[in-house]
Amino acid sequence: MISITAKSPYAVQALTELGRAGGVTTPVPVAELARRRDIPGQFLEQLFATLRRAGLLRSQRGVHGGYVLTRDAREITVLEVVEMLDGPLGQDSTGVFAEVAEAARAVLAGTTIQDVIDREAREQGQTMYWI
Repeated sequence: MISITAKSPYAVQALTELGRAGGVTTPVPVAELARRRDIPGQFLEQLFATLRRAGLLRSQRGVHGGYVLTRDAREITVLEVVEMLDGPLGQDSTGVFAEVAEAARAVLAGTTIQDVIDREAREQGQTMYWI
């Protein structure tokens, strides 16, 4: 079955914002990420708790607390996020649906959180400079 719930798109949006705002160095409060991306705060807290337990995020408590990525955004694929939250994509699919699932897996596996960040920047007309 090919099933992607609302959890995965919300998580990708929030991880994209986290990557833009702090990445692996500066903790960003989940409430701030939820506000910036118009995601229900409690829902995002639950998603981030799952991603933290899976090892994708690290949390820091305190006044300057929040979440950071445990790996660079270039190393985290969208497929990885989807499968952490929604389970194996296309598991038990047969026939043409197995082909659709494989095509979707290929696209998601070939797209990183950094790719999403870069795509959003291009769509907003921002120039990205890498040093």
